[in-house]
Amino acid sequence: MTRVFISRDMASVALGADDVAAAFAAAGSEVVPTGSHGLFRIEPLVEVETPEGRIAYGPVTAGDVAAVLDGSHPNRLGRIADLPFFATQRRFTFARCGVIDPLDLAGYAAHGGWAGLDAALALSPAAVVAIVKDSGLRGRGGAGFPAGIKWQTVLDAKGTEKFIVCNADEGDSGTFADRMLMEGDPYCLIEGMAIAGHAVGAGHGYVYIRSEYPFAVATMREAIARSAARIAPFTLEVRVGAGAYVCGEETALLESIEGKRGQVRAKPPLPAIAGLFGKPTVINNVLSLAAVPFILANGAQAYAEVGFGRSRGTMPVQLAGNVRNGGLYEVGFGVTLGELVNDIGGGTESGRPVRAVQVGGPLGAYFPPSMFHLPFDYEAFTAAGGLIGHAGITVFDDSVDMARMARFAMEFCAVESCGKCTPCRIGSTRGVETVDRIIAGERIDDNIEILRDLCETMRFGSLCALGGFTPYPVLSALDHFPEDFGGARALAVAAE
Repeated sequence: MTRVFISRDMASVALGADDVAAAFAAAGSEVVPTGSHGLFRIEPLVEVETPEGRIAYGPVTAGDVAAVLDGSHPNRLGRIADLPFFATQRRFTFARCGVIDPLDLAGYAAHGGWAGLDAALALSPAAVVAIVKDSGLRGRGGAGFPAGIKWQTVLDAKGTEKFIVCNADEGDSGTFADRMLMEGDPYCLIEGMAIAGHAVGAGHGYVYIRSEYPFAVATMREAIARSAARIAPFTLEVRVGAGAYVCGEETALLESIEGKRGQVRAKPPLPAIAGLFGKPTVINNVLSLAAVPFILANGAQAYAEVGFGRSRGTMPVQLAGNVRNGGLYEVGFGVTLGELVNDIGGGTESGRPVRAVQVGGPLGAYFPPSMFHLPFDYEAFTAAGGLIGHAGITVFDDSVDMARMARFAMEFCAVESCGKCTPCRIGSTRGVETVDRIIAGERIDDNIEILRDLCETMRFGSLCALGGFTPYPVLSALDHFPEDFGGARALAVAAE
């Protein structure tokens, strides 16, 4: 019986992977579910087990079974690792995605799983925290705060009960790495959380997943149940969000887990001191926690020696929008923005010139091609008026109207604001109105000055990053694409 490997990742299923899997099963093949390798242009992807290794074909349809099995299908790709998109990656975190059955405990162990946890359990909590510090691992969700310092704070905090919370509320447009990992290698996240629990003295953890990820929720719940004995006495459970973008902010997330409305808390106290239910709490996102097993299994130096400046290790970059090679590309920090967009991403899907890329989700800055020399690095992006965030890159061609993109940023903030602070709640609404007046050609210079002043108020007066970061896309659009705010171009686009 021929064994074939087909992704059960949500993106693959959306492209017809389930129908393809059913067709191969009906033809007598043994179908092994996997996660996605991360290049969506070749999905649905089928890998056929042969004496030469797994040979990939993609994209394929349910009607292509015979051609794939006899090797005559025109979309024969060969071995996935040899494709240019994958050959230059440094897969520390996503090494098993696309390779193993996500829920197969034996398969996870056979591919290096649990080595990090076993290494951690042989060390004292303080020694584990020291290794994470030495690795240079920084939070993979926003400001890039050093993970080891956060863990040290929780380890040192007084309290008989502590928690580990995984922020899997992946709400940024153009991001999908959290979902891919939870659906393709859930035990990696579980292992990372168990290591964190040992390191700080926490006995229980929560994985907070957005409700729009039903596949990830189901996979994580099943994986937690199957691995319960392996991670004991540490315990885990999944909590499902209710669709609020603001719950991606760590304190609003804690409120939601506690059964309250998702609103941002004032800080201090920091969650590391008084977090979930008032107890010391480690809050990291999926990619931060999933990097930990590699660090413990291979040592801090193996992780720290990859990267650029103070940005150590690898970053799973997500390429989306109008881009040919949409997908996930894990690479060491330091690669330039232009290399990611043009060389790896392949430029625009439309074939038109790239005009702008937004880095860091809907609250990230827009960068023109003249800034494609920027290295992918926390400090470099901060100095350039942007942020890496969750490393989502959304590509736009020369048909984009940047005034309307600035308006969208304000509108997004107005819709998603929790309403607790005035700069975010009222400022975003006034921002939409002001951009509308600019687009309509009303007192353009005066309204641009008002918009800039409003952005400053939101940036420094908002309680959390939702209002505080909304100025990034607005100001970057104003600074780098001023011609779109002159009235004439915007009105012409709107009239089309």
